[in-house]
Amino acid sequence: MKAVILAAGEGTRLRPLTISRPKVMLRVGDKPILQYAIDALREVGSRDVVIVVGYQKERIQTYFEDGSDFGVSITYEEQRRQLGTGHALLTARDHLDDDFVVIPGDNILDGRMINQLLENRSDITVLITEHAQPRKYGVVELDGDRVSKIVEKPPRRISNLISTGIYHFTHKFLDLLDREVGAGRFELTHAVQTAIEEGVEVKGTLTDGLWLDVVFPWDLLDLNARVLPDAISRKAGTIEDGVTITGPVSIGDGTVIRSGTYIKGPVAIGEGCEVGPSVVIYPTTSIGDNVTISPFTEIRNSVIMDNVAIGGQSYVSHSILDEGSTIGSHFITAAEPKLLLMENELVQIDKIGTIVGENCEISSRVVVDAGRTIGAYCHIEASNRISRDIPDSSRVI
Repeated sequence: MKAVILAAGEGTRLRPLTISRPKVMLRVGDKPILQYAIDALREVGSRDVVIVVGYQKERIQTYFEDGSDFGVSITYEEQRRQLGTGHALLTARDHLDDDFVVIPGDNILDGRMINQLLENRSDITVLITEHAQPRKYGVVELDGDRVSKIVEKPPRRISNLISTGIYHFTHKFLDLLDREVGAGRFELTHAVQTAIEEGVEVKGTLTDGLWLDVVFPWDLLDLNARVLPDAISRKAGTIEDGVTITGPVSIGDGTVIRSGTYIKGPVAIGEGCEVGPSVVIYPTTSIGDNVTISPFTEIRNSVIMDNVAIGGQSYVSHSILDEGSTIGSHFITAAEPKLLLMENELVQIDKIGTIVGENCEISSRVVVDAGRTIGAYCHIEASNRISRDIPDSSRVI
């Protein structure tokens, strides 16, 4: 069965991490979020894939190309204006001549969920899950196994069941969708609700599979912690004498782990890295390619992206360091519980450190308070304490 992956969105709520990449290309564990969808489709034998791209489309196309390296065949269609999920699906219409599935490219999922969807298929089938914060999604009401109502981001709580954005549609749905988009209703949930009102059978399948969403930057840390324990332990590169490794740890080709380093998994380290000597890395840390971590540095529950350099005697906890950033010695990220205002709503975060955007230059002896963000392309001079968010392209003297 053909599959459409919707991957055109920007991910503005994830700034500064999405300044030069789409949300779907943020790495969780050891691969981009979009790859989880592709892997899930390959698992169930669905290898004919259309990816709808838009914002920073080149990052997706360069990485996945024609899909052959990932066991699928990929065709691309561009959504030039990100008007909504329904509008995005219509851009792939010329490639669809039979039943098909639709998958959001910005969620973590597994193949079992797609099988659950197809086992209960109808004219329209919606894969649903329970969620503690349903108002951020398309909320579903069920009557047995039939969807009686679906409402996009309702102002009040009506159910704890939400659409995962994973659907099975018959080809005739596209005519209804075209009508809805033409009337200015651009979301798939709008068209599905219209189908319900017109008497189309819409079934809901409740999944117990792995479905995870990233909305804000801090969500990446939670997703990383959930995904890493299932990472395959692969130790390539060079591991010097005197290194201690416990638990599942992946180490990429060309990486050197210097003597005296202690790594407690689950941890993923990419290719071409140099770690140590005498570095400590604690669980649920993901490190990209070509990363340098200098001696006597400690890292806990963090995401370090490609081409980052961290100076010696630094402490990085519950933090995200975006690609290309250079961090001086004695860099410290405080990490503690925090109440943050997100979209006019207070959200309690169990423990957070800092986010550093891409291509920042941070000099030595910089301390960042918990919950602070340093935007992309910033320059922070030595011996500063960062107690507020720093906008992109700023200089702190």
